[in-house]
Amino acid sequence: MAEWVAPGSGPSRVQSWSARGTGRDHTVGSGPADTASRTTVDPAIWREHGRPLVRAEAIGPLTGAEVAVKDLFAVAGHRRGAGVPGWLAEAAPETTHADALERLLAAGATVRGITHADEFGYGMVGRNAHYGTPPNAAVPGAVPGGSSSGTAAAVGLGLADVGLGTDTAGSVRIPASYQGLWGLRTSHGRVPTVGVLPLAPSFDTVGLLTRTADVLAAATHALLGTATDARRGDAAEDDPEPGTFPLVVDTDALAAVSDPVRALFRAALQRIAADAGLGPVEPVRLGDPGTRAECFRVVQAAEAWRAHGRWVATHPGALGPDVSERFAVAADVDPGTEQRARARAAELRGCLDERLDGRVLLLPTAPSPAPPLTSNAAELNDVRRGILRLTSIAGLGGYPALSVPSLVITTLHASAPVGLCLVGPRGSDLALIALGRRIDQALK
Repeated sequence: MAEWVAPGSGPSRVQSWSARGTGRDHTVGSGPADTASRTTVDPAIWREHGRPLVRAEAIGPLTGAEVAVKDLFAVAGHRRGAGVPGWLAEAAPETTHADALERLLAAGATVRGITHADEFGYGMVGRNAHYGTPPNAAVPGAVPGGSSSGTAAAVGLGLADVGLGTDTAGSVRIPASYQGLWGLRTSHGRVPTVGVLPLAPSFDTVGLLTRTADVLAAATHALLGTATDARRGDAAEDDPEPGTFPLVVDTDALAAVSDPVRALFRAALQRIAADAGLGPVEPVRLGDPGTRAECFRVVQAAEAWRAHGRWVATHPGALGPDVSERFAVAADVDPGTEQRARARAAELRGCLDERLDGRVLLLPTAPSPAPPLTSNAAELNDVRRGILRLTSIAGLGGYPALSVPSLVITTLHASAPVGLCLVGPRGSDLALIALGRRIDQALK
């Protein structure tokens, strides 16, 4: 299987902490893209930027790491724009940092800048009608993935070491898959969302994007409040050891996946199953992916309208066509429809808990590599529907999910990454990273 090398994984810039068991100093930053692209500022990526924009609050395990912050997080002294110029124009400067950002700063990180996103975080493609589309660092001419689009582009291009994003329906996992990055959706509720603009609180989580597993582990320790352990790379006490997880795969979920990705994923499963420390991989049936995705969509839409509907209704024309249409659909979700969807969501969550039973689910992060920028609205809507059939498993279950940049689709003319996703039990965030690292090594 071909190896995908994430941009920026070359020689180091700042030696910050020692990775356990590697026999070498791990570092953050740098790489070929880092050196070249730090001299430019792309307005499609950054809304605000500085060197640094916000200084670290202490010396710690993330000292030397620069963070790209999605424009849904409160950054003290700066306005929060949510990817919407009209919203930004009415916003006052924030007085405090979001809790998640505060934890990264306390671990020694600095803020490189505030990055653009899909409007209100309500998108998966990464296009913004007002600010433009951030580049895809791995696949030029393709969409970057959203809604943490600018954040992923900054990390992929080496402009930042850590991307602080949100993940509701895949907003960290999808750009990670499309750009060959490590991307973690944390367990729902495990990282405080205080100071984060909501979209759908039942599903909203804080997430991270990095070029390496080691930096991801360090940043995750900081987010979970276990940053003192990050120098050793140990898992938190409430995280199971990675070897304790049986692995499973749901063949029904693969129905939404393109033929090339399905073939690549099955080849990866064979290699994982053959690894004495990982396999076997057992089958599991999680139910109809379409039913799960529709239930998720209805609850998300109802909550998105509750969070932002009044503003959207009083600011006609403030949103781009795709997000505007999404809110129009959300406005039509009546209380009865929402109540039925919530009841069904609770049933599906119980079913997922019972059938996964503490095991780790393997699946492709996305149905395909990143679509081209020239894709029309209908094509991108099809992409979104396919994505939701995969990402709604973690969303409804409140599970952590990790996109590992282990797979690459190769054609006659080009190559493009696709993430391998690990969905684990609630609270297994750090152990998932350790398991993801082992799987990544097995596939290389």
